[in-house]
Amino acid sequence: MSSETAVKMWSGRFREPLNKQFEEWQRSFPFDWRLLPHEVEASIAHARGIEAAGILTSEELLQMEQGLRTVAKLENIASNEQAEDIHHFVELELTKQIGPLALKLHTGRSRNEQIATDMRLFVRTSIDNTIEGIQQWAHALIALAEAAGEAVMPSYTHLQRAEPVLVAHWLLAYVSMIERDASRLTDARKRMNLCPLGSGAVAGATLALDRTIAAKALGFDAPTPNSMDATSDRDFALEFTQALATLGIHISRFAEELTLYSTAEFGFLDLPEAFSTGSSAMPQKKNPDLTELIRGKSGRLLGAATTLATLIKGLPLAYNKDLQEGQEPVFDAADTVAGILSVLPAFTRSLRFRWQPMKTAAETGYLNAMAAATYLSNKGVPFRKAHEHIANAVRLGLETNRELQHLTLEELRTISPEFGEDFYAAITLEATLDCHDVIGGTARSRVETALKEAKSRLSQ
Repeated sequence: MSSETAVKMWSGRFREPLNKQFEEWQRSFPFDWRLLPHEVEASIAHARGIEAAGILTSEELLQMEQGLRTVAKLENIASNEQAEDIHHFVELELTKQIGPLALKLHTGRSRNEQIATDMRLFVRTSIDNTIEGIQQWAHALIALAEAAGEAVMPSYTHLQRAEPVLVAHWLLAYVSMIERDASRLTDARKRMNLCPLGSGAVAGATLALDRTIAAKALGFDAPTPNSMDATSDRDFALEFTQALATLGIHISRFAEELTLYSTAEFGFLDLPEAFSTGSSAMPQKKNPDLTELIRGKSGRLLGAATTLATLIKGLPLAYNKDLQEGQEPVFDAADTVAGILSVLPAFTRSLRFRWQPMKTAAETGYLNAMAAATYLSNKGVPFRKAHEHIANAVRLGLETNRELQHLTLEELRTISPEFGEDFYAAITLEATLDCHDVIGGTARSRVETALKEAKSRLSQ
């Protein structure tokens, strides 16, 4: 048995050293080194558990905790070429700090439960950071909505102009998405907040550990109820990446709309220069780099969730080393969304809309047709017939290049006798907005209330 083999955490059964290429290829330390703070906290929690079980004295526990906290402060650790994984690294460095006592730390535990615990701690922290980030984005959207006041814009279905809406109403649609995203992340956090420590390699610890000690120390609600599930479960990672993928889709939709609205063809938005770049060839260009990058990075979030689902779907119980491949997608998803949210709130706050082009677009193109049909419906005309009458009026307008409000009453009455002088007041821009006077509608009073309620929910 070589001395090199002996330093492995599993060396006793082996007599031959690892193939050098295989050894380097199978190491996870080049990426799981970032779990150091979580590995240290989990190790301290485990040390307290084995102290209660009589494996450590109180003095040894104190010495071990101090040594572990020293290890946690080590810097530039990623270049370490000896450690197989983060667990091995901590054991090697702790041995340097406190000598052979460090070897007692692994009593009653397995790397299978360690990585399950470390990853839960990492995901839990990432969820908290993500929720904070999307709340900042929601604040920015609400500030924009307040600044927009009663400014109007066209809404779209099938990417064709549909009806006028308040700009604030459009912005609050994304706040609603954010609230669902936060809810998904919060739910996932609650479900995953159980502690695997004490699960052993597969069948449970071989010591009579009080598993609640480690669970409480790490802020978990309770120990996991089944050791086989605990060591192989990656639902928490899958839910996390799936929630981030959905969040990414929402952010990408926002980015796509802004990209469209900033084009000369729409002219609704002037992109902030601080978040744009130019063309190396065309001097006049101002490119929407931030929104385009967000659209691209949303694909990475979808990819992470797909990778995890594909990885887990065929694994027998319990732990398999395939699960090592599940770490990098989680890290990448967390990093990607953190990067997006590091710039998105400030970018959102800096947006400047062109109110007049938006209003002009909302007042032209027969966007008051639905309100016009509602007018006839309120006169007792069955809606299906009202729809047909207004469609005929729109056709007349198209043929004569006039909006509905510019057709004469005599012309309208040739289509339906129910048209009256009050028709024109019913299809003004304000009336068209306010006829949507329902919860969730774009009526001015409803949007004002919705904005106040969104602010209140966010403050809570």
